[in-house]
Amino acid sequence: MAETTDFATMARGMAAQAAEGAQGWATSPAGWGQLALLVAAFLLARFLAARLAPLLRRFCTPEGSGLLAEARRQAGRALPLLGPVLAFALIAAGEELARQALGSGGLLDFGKRLALLLVAHLFVRQVLRDPFLRFLGRWVLLPVMLLYTLGLLDDATARLEETVITLGNIRFSLAALIRGAIAGSLLFWLGTWSNRQSADYIKRQDELRPATRELAMKASEVAIFGAAFLLLMSIMGIDLTAVAVLGGALGVGIGLGLQQIAANFVSGIILLLEGQTTVGDYVELDGGEKGTIVKMTARACVLETFDGKWIVVPNEHFITSRVVNYSDQGSANRYEAAFSVSYETDINRVPEIIETAVAALPFVLKAPDGPDCELRGFGESSVDFAVEYWVNGIDDGKNRFGSPVLFAIWNALKEAGIEMPYPHRVVELRRGKP
Repeated sequence: MAETTDFATMARGMAAQAAEGAQGWATSPAGWGQLALLVAAFLLARFLAARLAPLLRRFCTPEGSGLLAEARRQAGRALPLLGPVLAFALIAAGEELARQALGSGGLLDFGKRLALLLVAHLFVRQVLRDPFLRFLGRWVLLPVMLLYTLGLLDDATARLEETVITLGNIRFSLAALIRGAIAGSLLFWLGTWSNRQSADYIKRQDELRPATRELAMKASEVAIFGAAFLLLMSIMGIDLTAVAVLGGALGVGIGLGLQQIAANFVSGIILLLEGQTTVGDYVELDGGEKGTIVKMTARACVLETFDGKWIVVPNEHFITSRVVNYSDQGSANRYEAAFSVSYETDINRVPEIIETAVAALPFVLKAPDGPDCELRGFGESSVDFAVEYWVNGIDDGKNRFGSPVLFAIWNALKEAGIEMPYPHRVVELRRGKP
C-alpha cells in the first residue's frame, strides 16, 4: 500500500510540474517563439519530404540486380521515416537558434523527443515486417520511446535498478532481467537469421561435396549461436569464468552419463569429414535398416525407405558396424533376373535372344558390361537361366528395373516360340491281382 501511495504522490508531483512548465511556456514570449519554431519545423519537414520522396523513390527502385541494387531496394523501405527525420533535424537546428536568441529551448527539446517517438512509431508500423521484430517494437521500443518523450525514462530505469530479485545466493535487478530478456530474444532472432542466410549460401556452393556442405553448415551454426551466448552473458554482466566452470561440469557429465550422445556427435563429425556416406546414398546396415540418406544431423542419420518411411539411425552405427553403400552419387549397379525354359527348347538360342531383348531397354547400360545371359542349372522340370545387366541407380526392391526386364524376357521368349515350363508330375496307378 505504501508503494502505491508513493507512486501516486510521484505521479501527482510530475503532473503538477508538467502543468507548471506548460503555464510558464504559455505566459512567456520565449515559449511562444519556441512554439512557432516547432510548428514551422514540422511544416517545413512535411514540405521537403513531399518534394524529396519522388526522387528518393526512383533512386530506391533500381532495375538491375546485385548487392548494390538490393541495398537500394532495402533503403526504399525506410522512406516513410523521411518526414519525421527531417522534422527532428530542423527542430534540433531551431533549438540551437532559440537557445542563442531566446536563452531557452525546453519546448523544442520536447519537440525533438516527439519527432523521435513519431519515427519509432512509423518504423514499427510501416518498416518492420518480421512478426517477431514488430512484436518487440510494439511492446518494447514504443513504450521506451514514450517514457523518453515524457521525460520519465531515467526515473523508470532507476526504479527498475532499485528493484532487486534474490534467488538463493544470486541477486540481480529487475532492469538487468529485462535487459537480458530483450537482448536474448534479439540475439536469438539474429542468430537464427544469420544461420539461415549462411546455410543458404553454403548450399549454393556446388563445387563442395554434400558432406563438406553439411559440415560447414553445422560449424557455422555452432559458431553463430556460441558467439550469441557469450555476448548475452557479457550483456547480462555474468562473469565468463562461471561459463568455464559450467563447461567443466558439462564435460564430466558427458564422460559419465552422456557417452552415447557424445559418441554419436563425434561419429557424425567423422562421417561428414570422410564423406564415404552422404546425403543421397542408398545404404544397408547390419541391423537390416536400409534406405536413402535424406538428412544427416549431429546425432543421427535419417533414412527414407522406398515405401516412404523414415528410419532414424544413430551415427555410431555407421562407424562401428558394416555398412553396404549401394550408391555413390549415381554410380552403376548390377542386377540379375532369373527365368526358366522347358527341356524341349534349343537352349543354345536362349542367350542371344534374351541379351538382345534386355539390351534394347533404355535404362540398361552398355558399360561397364552389356547384358549377360548365363545358364544356371537343370531343374526338375526346367532349364534355369539368369540374365545380368547394369543400370545407373538403385532398383527399389527390384520393381523399378526388375519388372521391365522380366516383361522383356517374357515377350522375347513368346515371340521366339519358346515355352516357359511349369511343374509336371507323372502319376502311376497300380492295381492288385483280382
